[in-house]
Amino acid sequence: MEIEQIEILAFLQRHSPFQELPAEQLHQVALSIDIGYFKAGTTILRFNDPLHALHLIRSGAVETFRRNGDLYNRLSEGGIFGEQGLLRGAKVRFPATALEDTLIYFIPGEVFQQLFDDNEFFADYVEVGDSERRKTTKAARQAQSNLLSSTVSSLLNREPVSIGSNATVWQAAELMTEQNVSSLLILHHASEPALNGTLAGIITDKDIRARLVAPGLKSETPVIDIMSPDPITIDQQQYIFEAMTLMLRYNLHHLPVLKQRHPVGVIAISDIIRYESQHSLFVVSRIFRQQTVAELQALTTDVQACFVRMVNEDANSQMIGSAMAAIGRSVKQRLLELAETALGPPPVPYCFLALGSMARDEQLILTDQDNALILDNRFEPALHDSYFQQLAQFVSDGLAACGYTYCTGKIMATNPEWRQPLTVWQQYFRSWIEQPTAERLLHSSIFFDIDGVWGQTQWAEQLQQLVSSTARRKPLFLASMTRNALSRTPPLGFFKDFVMEQDGKHNNSLNIKRRGTAPFVDLIRIHALAIGSEASNSFNRLKDITDAAVLPKGRAEDLRDAFEVIAMTRIRHQAAALQQGLEPDNNVLPEQLSEFERKHLKEAFQVLSNAQKFLKFHFKA
Repeated sequence: MEIEQIEILAFLQRHSPFQELPAEQLHQVALSIDIGYFKAGTTILRFNDPLHALHLIRSGAVETFRRNGDLYNRLSEGGIFGEQGLLRGAKVRFPATALEDTLIYFIPGEVFQQLFDDNEFFADYVEVGDSERRKTTKAARQAQSNLLSSTVSSLLNREPVSIGSNATVWQAAELMTEQNVSSLLILHHASEPALNGTLAGIITDKDIRARLVAPGLKSETPVIDIMSPDPITIDQQQYIFEAMTLMLRYNLHHLPVLKQRHPVGVIAISDIIRYESQHSLFVVSRIFRQQTVAELQALTTDVQACFVRMVNEDANSQMIGSAMAAIGRSVKQRLLELAETALGPPPVPYCFLALGSMARDEQLILTDQDNALILDNRFEPALHDSYFQQLAQFVSDGLAACGYTYCTGKIMATNPEWRQPLTVWQQYFRSWIEQPTAERLLHSSIFFDIDGVWGQTQWAEQLQQLVSSTARRKPLFLASMTRNALSRTPPLGFFKDFVMEQDGKHNNSLNIKRRGTAPFVDLIRIHALAIGSEASNSFNRLKDITDAAVLPKGRAEDLRDAFEVIAMTRIRHQAAALQQGLEPDNNVLPEQLSEFERKHLKEAFQVLSNAQKFLKFHFKA
């Protein structure tokens, strides 16, 4: 066997359905193969032309089409096409074009037919077709995580119990007792026809105790005086995991459910628990009961166990990222409560910020702390900064104790630069956008993912609105952000092989964050800034990007799927490390992945590479 044929044999041994063939049969296939090269944009197969071989992609990418011109499939290394035509009269059924420079292995039709006749696995594999194989895999995943993808409406088992906003607390309590409920929806009454029947507020047993009985008010007190007005709500068609995220984020025990602005029910934590098998709600509820930093630190193993459970039960990256961010946000909020208890009330109002992955609801188990403080414009350093310096130090040290390591770049509220009045923050953001420098672009990539977690959270929203309204009108800024984002490229070589890290400790590994999820987040953020999206989560940004139709048809969906593949590879790697008693990291060893995982990871990196090329062209970087 020649050297070239040995290389072909090694390639076949890495890809289905060939790697499942007996050694002798595989050897004969390798000897029969011819090779062809096609430049990007070249037609490989035309509809109804004679077909003489099965096509196997050695390197590059190919798109196949239906006869009406619609895209049928997109294939990369290890993908096969032409099998449907060989099975149906040896005529091309799906035309094919090289998406990029591509090498093809041609397996002669007679060899293909012999494999089909003699090998049951091979026949089953090619008869199904790649498109259907992907659908089957997706359906299996969905079936496994059915509970996590159910809508809120599936939790509703009774009509909502409500009362008009002109009622008294006595009437409300009587109705709650009669209906045996712990919460009551308050509806705008008929004297307000424009709002009639819509939600005005909610009261709970706790509200009656804390806001009526404890202060000594009379039972004839209007219900609107003790209700929580304009409560957070969720639509009945949203997913249960979204309801879970809201309840985690805002520490809610009751969540009204709406249909076309009108309430159709209320879900409670007990309803979520039946579906939320990972128990992140339990972790959050325990966080708010801890009285010291040491007690919070003791929950670290529970947080890790929660992460591993979610991975093992097939939650997707958005669910996991949201739950982990909610846990991290809750730790931060409890630390701020403890800090204010120790230091006393703040001298001026403030907003404590979460940045980066926590702000995007994409936090994982391995993360550092990025945070900052917005202070009231009445802030005077000589009078007030000592308090906020101590508060920032208390929270930062507490986060480090709980597993959220100090930021090596000092993007923390302990740094006076990131502990400033609102007017200074507004100046920061304007200068970053209007006068981009290398340092300012770095700050933009960090601070443009921002979330207020405590205090005057509307200030964080004001900064988000400033960014969304300003950045889209600054092409120089967007081009500069693009150049900065393109500095991190996916780890693929010329023949689409993995390019490994060569840094000693993590030698011959893939840094799945630095070369995968991080550049994905960067390019999605730039497209989102360009259309004025106010979303923070990368998947929500992609939805806005899709709606804005700024990418070629189908590319936003490709980005979403590829981002999910890379994110879940990173997540599963960290979960496996925890289960083995190791420190989790972001460095994946390709040999520890299955052939299926390696193939799809390469395809995802290729989507990222193509997206970066489009980004460079689109923003003239």
